[in-house]
Amino acid sequence: MFTLKSYSPIALAVAAALTHTSLMASDTPPANDEMEVIVVTSDFRQSSLDKMPSSISVIDQQQIEDEGAQHFEDVLNGIANFNWSGGSSRAKYFQIRGVGEQEEYQGAPNSSVGYIIDDIDMSGLGMISSMYDLQQVEVLRGPQGTRYGANALAGLIYLKSNDPTSVFEHGAELQLGDDNLRTYSGFSSGPLTDSGKLLYRVSLQQHEQNGYRDNLYLGRDDTNGRDEFTGRIKLRWYATDDLVADLSLMHADFNNGYDAWTLDNNGFDTLTDEPGVDKQRTTGGSLKLTYSGADSFELVSLSSMAQSDTHHGYDGDWANPEFWAARSCEGEPCQYDYTWNKLGDRTTLSQEFRLSSTEAGRIFDGSTDWLVGVYGLRLTEDNDTLEIYNGWEDRLLAEYEATNLAVFAQLDSDLGNGYALSVGARLERRESDYSDSDKDAFDPSENMWGGHIALSKTLSPGQQAYARIARGYKAGGFNMSLPVSLSDKKEFQAETLYNYELGLKSEWLDGDATTHFSLFYMDRRDQQVSASQQNPDEPQKFILYVENAGSSHNYGAELEANWYATDNLKLYGTLGWLETAYGDYAYQDKYGGLVDLTGRELAHSPNLTYSAGATYRSDLGWFANLTTSGKSEFYYSDSNDSKSEPYTIFNARVGYETETWSAYLWGRNLFDEKYGVRGFYFGNEPDNGWADKQYIRYGDPRQLGVTLNVKFM
Repeated sequence: MFTLKSYSPIALAVAAALTHTSLMASDTPPANDEMEVIVVTSDFRQSSLDKMPSSISVIDQQQIEDEGAQHFEDVLNGIANFNWSGGSSRAKYFQIRGVGEQEEYQGAPNSSVGYIIDDIDMSGLGMISSMYDLQQVEVLRGPQGTRYGANALAGLIYLKSNDPTSVFEHGAELQLGDDNLRTYSGFSSGPLTDSGKLLYRVSLQQHEQNGYRDNLYLGRDDTNGRDEFTGRIKLRWYATDDLVADLSLMHADFNNGYDAWTLDNNGFDTLTDEPGVDKQRTTGGSLKLTYSGADSFELVSLSSMAQSDTHHGYDGDWANPEFWAARSCEGEPCQYDYTWNKLGDRTTLSQEFRLSSTEAGRIFDGSTDWLVGVYGLRLTEDNDTLEIYNGWEDRLLAEYEATNLAVFAQLDSDLGNGYALSVGARLERRESDYSDSDKDAFDPSENMWGGHIALSKTLSPGQQAYARIARGYKAGGFNMSLPVSLSDKKEFQAETLYNYELGLKSEWLDGDATTHFSLFYMDRRDQQVSASQQNPDEPQKFILYVENAGSSHNYGAELEANWYATDNLKLYGTLGWLETAYGDYAYQDKYGGLVDLTGRELAHSPNLTYSAGATYRSDLGWFANLTTSGKSEFYYSDSNDSKSEPYTIFNARVGYETETWSAYLWGRNLFDEKYGVRGFYFGNEPDNGWADKQYIRYGDPRQLGVTLNVKFM
């Protein structure tokens, strides 16, 4: 049965659209006399992708729409040397070039991969990433020490939604599919005043589906379901000829189930009596003020805030009392009932001011652009974690707050003869304070620095080579509620990463084809490693902590290619090669034995990632898109040798497009590949003495559906 919540986004969007009756032109790209120039909006100066001396992937709006992507999960497999951890209902833990978190059950928010939505910092909370009405997705590989500091050790994911338009545009979209999928979307954009000085854009989406799991114990097929609302409002005000204000507001309410694990590794038929949840409600906004009235500089003020309520919980025994009572534990019916729940409340406030030179303000005889800025971030988070084991409760209340203050500067110089040099640095001070109901208390503080040096050379009008050295950093922290035996691991130090990179960006065939190629070597120092131990006396409990390993080294390459083979056919693909290895690192297992990981590959770091796609548009309006992507095997965890299987998945979309409406048939994972996205290796069955065993969570199976789209002007 449809609810008012299900109807409201589409109803609002259609109502807005019907306020104007003339038709808008199709978004279908024109015949390609030359390729579109892609601008990287996360950069200080919003530079052209082809001119940026670093490895960056940009997925633009046309590709997002061609592939029918609804969530960031639907496009991330097309990014070279990129992976994610499926320990939640939606992807929110990411790894770039082998660096990143697999989960965050406890501890301070401290991400290796930054995640920004319209200048709102959502690092560590990236599940609210609807692709509807997005301008583009940008993935910056390697440390972003100058631009983003402590939350971008491995790189950055930046989502940019479409800006308001000076003419009226409206649209609505309906998507239906198996798994009881229903998605209602709509947008409206245009001027709010006759003068055209105040513009608006509103986009809304409600997404629902059952989640591909059948709970045989409860007789339900929606215990892993997705119920996701995303709303965005953007205003652009041309206050004066010299001052522009951009306001972005976002509200997301993801009310998802989390019932994804099975004891028999079937993966899709669950037995839980208390299915888990994975909820996030976020309200946030950003305000960007751009003043260009001075001759020699431009001033930008960027303010943002976000408040998020989260609830992640799971049925840790993965079954029910009747199931366990039917099994024998030392001659008696087993009794095993365990649940885990964590409620979180996070608030972030940030402010950045930066001055950047205009053409008239360049220094060194007009050869060098300059930029200086200051940044401040205030983060507070309260957590309430409750574990219930056979009726016994263990609750931990925790409060955390951190303040980051930074100064940064960058110089971009034209050295002549096709050479350009970019130099940047950032100094950051972080102070934090933590306390909890177990009487743990920490107040670490530290100074950190990062930056980059990049030299590029234009070899010909369509060829640019570059060399880049970047230093990134990730703040240290602390481990909560450790036993006395691990008291020496209460705190861990900051991690630094040096990234050395060579690249070549090229145009071919009179601009109809492009390739971006990069080679990299990463030197990680004081690497932060997530470790876990299953308590042999209380097998339902895990001891989770982070510690510093010795230096480690990752290296590899990325290749991205696009080719407009004809006016009607576009081909594209990516290829990533990655080699990773621990430095000097060993840890204790649950029995006190020493496990040496020195030289072993890092978790969630496949040696090979690849994707390929083709989009065809006929002159008569017919459309087809086919994509494939895959990964080689990888370790699931740093704490065991459990591995995934290599996999390849195929997606397809066919349809008919006119200037005012379009209709599509689509399929994802067409050959119903069963592929793992997260794995554990531990004991979770008391009837076999809690013997260790591999458990796997699988990605989404095959899904078929239809999409209808209409646009108005």
